[in-house]
Amino acid sequence: MECNELWTAPAHVAPLIPKTLLVVDDDDEIRELLCDYLTETGYHVLAAADGQQMWQMLGAHKVSLVVLDVTLPGEDGLSLCRQLQGTPGLGVIMLSAKGSPLDRIIGLEVGADDYLAKPFEPRELVARIKAVMRRPGQVQAAPESTSEPFAGYRLDHVKRQLHPPAGATITLPRSDYRVLRDLLAAHNQVLSRDQLTRSAMGRDYLPDDRSVDMCISRLRQHFKSELGERVHILTIRNEGYLLSLTPDGEPG
Repeated sequence: MECNELWTAPAHVAPLIPKTLLVVDDDDEIRELLCDYLTETGYHVLAAADGQQMWQMLGAHKVSLVVLDVTLPGEDGLSLCRQLQGTPGLGVIMLSAKGSPLDRIIGLEVGADDYLAKPFEPRELVARIKAVMRRPGQVQAAPESTSEPFAGYRLDHVKRQLHPPAGATITLPRSDYRVLRDLLAAHNQVLSRDQLTRSAMGRDYLPDDRSVDMCISRLRQHFKSELGERVHILTIRNEGYLLSLTPDGEPG
């Protein structure tokens, strides 16, 4: 269902096509309030009450970002978020009544770009939406090839897939992919947690924010191999993280 009609600009003004958002929440009142508020801020807003309606909306419209509730009838938001990782360029912000650090980490681990606990201030949601939407403009220039080789590995920038020298291909969550992409692009430069949080998560780093640390931990597990570790993500005390590569063919 559509929550609003596209705004029509005066004849003498070139029309601006607003970004399309999809609000997925089974609570009719919350869904309607979010749709109204986001429409007032200038977005084109669609609505869905469950996963089935969500897929119908995504199949019929070009959506830039999904505001996805965790607790839904049928398939829950966490499962849906995992599946949405296969849609390139689609942002996901999860909403949940569960706001503990563990709940937030789980939401980010399944691929959400951000996680907001209920109740929340609508202006904060808008700010987080804008932060996620700004990311493409902040991303460093894409390499000429969509596939980047390093130390025997290969990173597919389109599919967000890590191809090891041996073993199965790994599809990375958005946050993990962005952290690895930025570490590779840094070329032996240390990146701070603040830099990685801004780039990968689209928000400022807070002292109790462990999101980047969790990404680093998962990436380190991917680089453990029977062939020896060729890729090391080093923790530089009081500075951040540094990617150290062993050239292909040399022992790790």
